[in-house]
Amino acid sequence: MIVTEAELRDQLRRPVAGAKVTVAAGARLSPAARDFVKQFALVLVEEGGAAEGQAGDWDHDAVFPVALSGETPRCTQCGTGVTSKPSALTQLNSSHYASKTHPRIKLRGRVDSLHARVLWMQRLAHEAGEEALVADLASLAAYCRELISAEYNERPAAELRLAGLDPDTMHRATHDPRSILGVEHLTLDHHDDEIQHLLNLVRTESREIEILALETFPSPHDHGATICHALNRISSAFYYLQLRRAAACR
Repeated sequence: MIVTEAELRDQLRRPVAGAKVTVAAGARLSPAARDFVKQFALVLVEEGGAAEGQAGDWDHDAVFPVALSGETPRCTQCGTGVTSKPSALTQLNSSHYASKTHPRIKLRGRVDSLHARVLWMQRLAHEAGEEALVADLASLAAYCRELISAEYNERPAAELRLAGLDPDTMHRATHDPRSILGVEHLTLDHHDDEIQHLLNLVRTESREIEILALETFPSPHDHGATICHALNRISSAFYYLQLRRAAACR
């Protein structure tokens, strides 16, 4: 089933950024409909399902974060359909291939690497018997997949929530840890364990990725702005976990 721009417009009296539109399960958007969704950062809701990108729907077991479906993808450089993909190209979205040096592909690779490190830390936390940390790292790994999915599908990223905390609460805790968690800001050395150092490493890496995202999606930008903001908050989440571990060891 193909959903047209006219069918989406029929659901909206006046298009506004972030509005929800309903589509049939498994439906595909026409090229004009995709442009309409991108222009207003619309949130697609499958009939009988949750809104894509809505907070909470991303926190689940691992699934491949992008769907390789749609019409024959076109090259972003020459505009022609790509029936046999050269090794130097990769899928930018469901309808276009791009060079592997494209800024969005570079950003996607860095988020993928962050995802791999989070999974590694989760394994170490499991071996150490820190099951609360295992659960939080599972959520952060899922959120990395959410960011990849949001970038690929060109939609707003969902809001990060960790252990019942919204991102703004975590952000405040990382700026005033003494009043909220009862510990000072952290300075690590050789006495700290491997997990604490890895949490610190991914915190710094997520800051670097945020800068890359800001270069990839210069302001103003619709869905890209939510990805940049999400990367800022995910670095706060890693630091929050560092502070929480430090507080637990007092």
